[in-house]
Amino acid sequence: MAILERCDTGSIARLTMNTPEKLNALSDEMLAALQEQIEALREDSSVKVVILSGTGKGFCAGHDIKQMTAGRAGADGGKAYFQDLFARCTSVMTGLQSLPQPVIAQVHGIATAAGCQLVASCDLAVTAEGTKFGVNGVNIGLFCSTPMVALSRNIPRKQAFELLTTGEFIDAARAVELGLANRAVPLDQLEAETNRLAETIASKLGAAVKIGKQAFYQQLQMPLDQAYAYTSGVIVENLMYRDTIEGMAAFIEKRAPDWQE
Repeated sequence: MAILERCDTGSIARLTMNTPEKLNALSDEMLAALQEQIEALREDSSVKVVILSGTGKGFCAGHDIKQMTAGRAGADGGKAYFQDLFARCTSVMTGLQSLPQPVIAQVHGIATAAGCQLVASCDLAVTAEGTKFGVNGVNIGLFCSTPMVALSRNIPRKQAFELLTTGEFIDAARAVELGLANRAVPLDQLEAETNRLAETIASKLGAAVKIGKQAFYQQLQMPLDQAYAYTSGVIVENLMYRDTIEGMAAFIEKRAPDWQE
């Protein structure tokens, strides 16, 4: 079995991390597999939505601590290995947000440290009730500096800093309340609810969602006036699409749109 399995259903691609014995840790091999799929999905216009999930007892427990410890064997005590590791991890996290397709994390069990970062790096998240989230590296003397980047862009800063400095966990309900997840459902409904959300998004005009996702992240980094100027250009471009013209006509004529994409 592959450590990262891909299964496409219609226009929805599901990536499943499959190292349950390691709680789907972000090992060197898992990061490489994720990067490979991100690059493949970027070029796959048949896919409109991506779901990221994990097998076993938890979504993802973060980096592989045993593998990281083995990386210290180099003459530099592991410094070069660690620099490369976090560069590769950053490429995966930013790659998820730069994909043209929305990415939904389907989370259960635990999402800790870089696993929590993975949830925060996805565009949307559906979680099972009872899931525990944390950036708990501080408990072993390692501040979760890189997970902090994604986390602090999802939830309020004081709550993020509390999690980072205490190493404490929050439950699914609190994750939803803070904005780390979109909704929490019973475990036996998790896959169905995630699929429902994916199918809803996949039913929309793919070109509009693609241009909208890119604009969403771009405008967040801009001052207000610049954001409006930028998004005004984006919406004008969107209005020129053949399928957008058709969608607006269909709305006026009270019929289903005949989209070609």
